Amino acid sequence: QVQLVESGGGLVQAGGSLRLSCAASGRTFSGSDMGWFRQAPGKDREFVAATVRFAFSSYYAYYAASVKGRFTISRDDAKNTVYLQMNSLKPEDTGVYYCSADRRGGSLYSDYSNYNYYGQGTQVTVSS
Repeated sequence: QVQLVESGGGLVQAGGSLRLSCAASGRTFSGSDMGWFRQAPGKDREFVAATVRFAFSSYYAYYAASVKGRFTISRDDAKNTVYLQMNSLKPEDTGVYYCSADRRGGSLYSDYSNYNYYGQGTQVTVSS
């Protein structure tokens, strides 16, 4: 059974940092696209960041405009884990953060419905 388990969320003051982790089990995601999405109360789930494969063990990182320059996505295929380093956090970054894995080929990386697997999410709350 494939599982994605997020961790690292919590409560932080504006300007602070958090590092989210997403550990996958049940199959390897080496070579598969992985990403992060978030959902604030009363809002749709939105794209945050993704690692998109362009060559063997090589990935591009893509970011939503709202987080570019503040967030960094990375992955360790040996550990089957993807990370999201979040710096200079703002109250508008508050939400449940979900990791995703195994994007279907040819589909948009920024659309959550194009991934085959999701975690249960981890809450991030940024106070002002």
